[in-house]
Amino acid sequence: MTPADEARKLLERLGVTCGGSLESRSPIDGQVIGSVAEEGDVTSACARAQEAFLSWRLVPAPRRGELVRLLGEELRAAKEPLARLVTLECGKIVQEGLGEVQEMIDICDFAVGLSRQIYGLTIASERPNHRMIEQWHPLGPVGVITAFNFPVAVWAWNAALALVCGDPVVWKPSEKVPLCAEAVMALARRAMERFGDAPDGLLQCVQGGRDVGQALVEDERIALVSATGSTAMGRKVGPKVAERFGRVLLELGGNNATIVTPSADLDLAERAILFSAAGTAGQRCTTLRRLIVHESIADAFVERLKSLFARIKVGDPRDADTLVGPLIDASAFEAMRNVIGETIEQVDAVPGGYYVRPAIVEADVQQGTMLKETFAPILYVLRYSDLDEAIALNNAVSQGLSSSIFTNDLRESERFLSASGSDCGIANVNIGPSGAEIGGAFGGEKETGGGRESGSDSWRAYMRRQTNTINYGSDLPLAQGVEFKVAP
Repeated sequence: MTPADEARKLLERLGVTCGGSLESRSPIDGQVIGSVAEEGDVTSACARAQEAFLSWRLVPAPRRGELVRLLGEELRAAKEPLARLVTLECGKIVQEGLGEVQEMIDICDFAVGLSRQIYGLTIASERPNHRMIEQWHPLGPVGVITAFNFPVAVWAWNAALALVCGDPVVWKPSEKVPLCAEAVMALARRAMERFGDAPDGLLQCVQGGRDVGQALVEDERIALVSATGSTAMGRKVGPKVAERFGRVLLELGGNNATIVTPSADLDLAERAILFSAAGTAGQRCTTLRRLIVHESIADAFVERLKSLFARIKVGDPRDADTLVGPLIDASAFEAMRNVIGETIEQVDAVPGGYYVRPAIVEADVQQGTMLKETFAPILYVLRYSDLDEAIALNNAVSQGLSSSIFTNDLRESERFLSASGSDCGIANVNIGPSGAEIGGAFGGEKETGGGRESGSDSWRAYMRRQTNTINYGSDLPLAQGVEFKVAP
């Protein structure tokens, strides 16, 4: 079955009606698989979101969590067709598509629990008969801008938390994957219908190109802009939002490294490296791009990896034995070829698609191309002699998203996780840098943007903090013992 034929059937199952000027092309064969209307009226969407906020913020948080629970139910029921649509539209293999939808379900579960755990603090006051507390209130409408490589999960990370925190959401998806967004919105509408009294404008999607994203970023009614994409995009979004004193949550580029030490379990390491470097055809922000191997084991270990990479099945992502699907489009292919030249190895898989074999590139020093993130399956290999050198190599890039070390030496692992170790937002031991659980906060430092999404206390980004002092006495003592009295 062609991707276009399969997409039509999936969209029908998901309750999506296609039609419009924004076309979606499957990276499997480059053919159009559907189209949607470009809904570029951001001003109207933001006005509706602001109106929805005025009522949604007053709904008790556990009741808001009920809507997210219903959304999770809809996602569970539609997991298989939505995952297949992800595969068709962004080229992920079926297992990764299923994993992405499961990630949506997991964040819904997390957010439902959170709806009863939005805790403040009781703070000891220095003044007698005074009490201080800290509480959290809904922030306002949230604008979510997502990239093609995670066409549904990143919206869910933001939307599930925003909803329980009391915030409406306006979503601008990548124009490369508009069908996935329409399918998710169809499921969200079903959940809101079952919920019964969700305000109009609570969850919206505005389709289109950069002009739509720019309008969302500049609208003063959007209290928080959560944007996922390149560092170049973040350099534009951050200042624009700052100009109007809005908040940003930026998830930008990654240039992630793994250190392999002499004590490492090499069987474990090679399996992790395989997925981290080749998964999603290297098109993840957490993709492993730099492998830092101790010089005493490097030659033999790299040969093992080359043999393993040579056996990877590259092809139609719908096939069960495929591990690496296509690059998203011609521009991604050209970016990879510009970096490694004619050594790029194309695979004759499906006509019209851009299929490449993951490349392992030996490097003596961190050359210029290695310091930049190329969204393609290129793994650079570096050698080191002592751990301090390896950590310095890990940190010697402008991005700071994810990192890992393979070692059975407790001192090495603790050194890597210490304040003078990895400078990334994510630092793992004996697993790769790619693939994160919902429970932990996701995000990175430096040019990765500093944002945190998903687990832990990431919910605080979607709320405003308020400190309250209550005087239940009859005197009015001032803080710091200040005396302020009018003479009789």
